[in-house]
Amino acid sequence: MTDAAELKRRTAELLAAHPPATTDRLDFLRARFDAGLAWVHYPEGLGGLGAARSLQAVVDAELEAAGAPDNDPRRNGIGLGMAAPTILKYGTEEQKQRYLRPLWTGEEVWCQLFSEPGAGSDLAGLGTRAVREGDGDWVVNGQKVWTSSAHNARWAILIARTDPDVPKHAGITYFLCDMTDPGVDVRPLRQITGEAEFNEVFLTDVRIPDSRRLGAIGDGWKVAQTTLNNERVAIGGMRLPREGGMIGPVSKTWRERPELRTHDLHQRLLGLWVEAEVARLTGERLRQQLALGQPGPEGAGMKLAFARLNQEISGLEVELRGEEGLLYDDWTMRRPELVDFTGRDAGYRYLRSKGNSIEGGTSEVLLNIVAERVLGLPSEPRTDKDVAWKDLAR
Repeated sequence: MTDAAELKRRTAELLAAHPPATTDRLDFLRARFDAGLAWVHYPEGLGGLGAARSLQAVVDAELEAAGAPDNDPRRNGIGLGMAAPTILKYGTEEQKQRYLRPLWTGEEVWCQLFSEPGAGSDLAGLGTRAVREGDGDWVVNGQKVWTSSAHNARWAILIARTDPDVPKHAGITYFLCDMTDPGVDVRPLRQITGEAEFNEVFLTDVRIPDSRRLGAIGDGWKVAQTTLNNERVAIGGMRLPREGGMIGPVSKTWRERPELRTHDLHQRLLGLWVEAEVARLTGERLRQQLALGQPGPEGAGMKLAFARLNQEISGLEVELRGEEGLLYDDWTMRRPELVDFTGRDAGYRYLRSKGNSIEGGTSEVLLNIVAERVLGLPSEPRTDKDVAWKDLAR
């Protein structure tokens, strides 16, 4: 059985064979994956050793102390946090061997083709069609929207309607889409911040081989639940230090600018600081539970808390700074690889936080998930549950 001592020994061997100071970054990351030290809980040969997930921290600490490069996880958050666990659970052995290594090393960035203009909150109502030509390729036509990192991505996880004659949840299939294929058109969506980190993606006669189907035909909704549960944990359960995230800048301003303080703002800051710390500790507990298995609907609660806190904290920061809080540094459209919540000004944080209650599942939908799947409350009436998708009003 692989324990902490064994992982330290293997990490030491990796560092001896590939000294970080003299080894090319990508070569080091590939060697780390091949040594099973990328995701220690993944199977051998797929970046892991079949060890306990909690032991990943042992490897990470040893490598950080040695100055080893990481795989820049924020740059490929969708790949690492959503695509990888879905491929691991539902992919064929050939798919796992092909996609997981370059995904983990960052050689191939991933995006998510789920939401559509008419199917955001009601994701199962999506209309992008995939039609199979005999036993060969699937031909995909449709539009996706709010696609993070599509302008940087090589691959996408895609759900499309393959059977319009059955209820909406039953007629969906999950695919892996090459973003460089003919017919894939990525266009920027400029946001209220001036940035265009999101995109709309038009798919016109895009051909996807059946070998890039993930899971069985018609099982796309079931496969997508693995992706969505991991997405909510990735957003709501991010590991943060104390005073990490948005509470950090406003606390720093409070300490450095005593002339801005009022009794009311002090009370509100204290309350939000406590809530941020509770959320941080709850996130740690959630990650401990995650180490024991696949994420469940509990991640929806964390994502809800994350969105609300960010919006309240950023609003307090703007109010604390007064007129200065209304300033904005630059409206030039940017195409960032990463969203920087702390490196920009208070106005940026305030505007960007408005999207937190939409991305990764709207707060309204997540409240239903918590109510029904965590608290066990009765489901809301759904009149479309047993109606064929083609017969739904749109």
